[in-house]
Amino acid sequence: MAAQAGGSGAPTGGEADGTDEVVDLFRALGRQIKVARVRAGMSQKELGDRLGYGEETVSSVERGRRTPQPELLVAVDELLECGGLLASAVEDVERARSRRRVRHPEWFRDYARLERDAVELHYYGALSLPGLLQTEGHARAVFTARSPLLDEETIEQRLTARLARQEILTRWPPPLVTFTVEESVLQRPIGGRDVHREQLKRLLEVAPLRNVELQVMPTDQPDHPSLGGPFTLLTPKGKPQVGYLEVQNVSRLVTDAEEVRILAARYGSIRAQALTPRESLALIERLLGDR
Repeated sequence: MAAQAGGSGAPTGGEADGTDEVVDLFRALGRQIKVARVRAGMSQKELGDRLGYGEETVSSVERGRRTPQPELLVAVDELLECGGLLASAVEDVERARSRRRVRHPEWFRDYARLERDAVELHYYGALSLPGLLQTEGHARAVFTARSPLLDEETIEQRLTARLARQEILTRWPPPLVTFTVEESVLQRPIGGRDVHREQLKRLLEVAPLRNVELQVMPTDQPDHPSLGGPFTLLTPKGKPQVGYLEVQNVSRLVTDAEEVRILAARYGSIRAQALTPRESLALIERLLGDR
């Protein structure tokens, strides 16, 4: 399957599928979290540190851009003594998540459906960070700089959709997820210095998850098994592994068994020549210290 990218995305109306109601619920909960936080005299960073979340995550939840996870609602309720106000919304959030339809551009929807239900996901980031790792600030900078230019409404839709996809990393049961990223990708300060610092911090938050392995391919590695660009491998539940390619506004879902086998072998070689997960974390920490 191949399709041209860069369209305006899905229709903006959400009344028929309940999308608008879901967005309103998440925004209302975000406002309640903010009110409780301010009342307690905490900054977003302080609240995140107390609960084990990043400042960017707290900010995104308060603005309704990121789905408020049930465990976050319960934790905030207990810490800020909300008397069950937030914890009581857990069932509503679960129902809303089950019926929410994320507004991906048409050319990306087939892949997004497979990604959502996959039991294994493997990403090779040669030119940019995989969307599942991007902070709100980083993703906004990527969409804003895209050429031809996207209108503001489309940017907001795609930003919300990208952040919503990141629930994959923390859902239960979790998929096995590996990321192998070129060191040069981590060195490029997309969005400016502050955005880049938050992005590196985000990587340090995601990497320790039990279902995640993050590796960096060092720039000074003299041998490289794949100079043909980025790709993704995913395994849908009960189905064969498939590949996904996206480059220069063209996307392709790879289902031919031999092509998928070659991509899988290539990814294995990339991981073997990359830094170990522990070494990769140390490198990211060094990069953060230099910023």
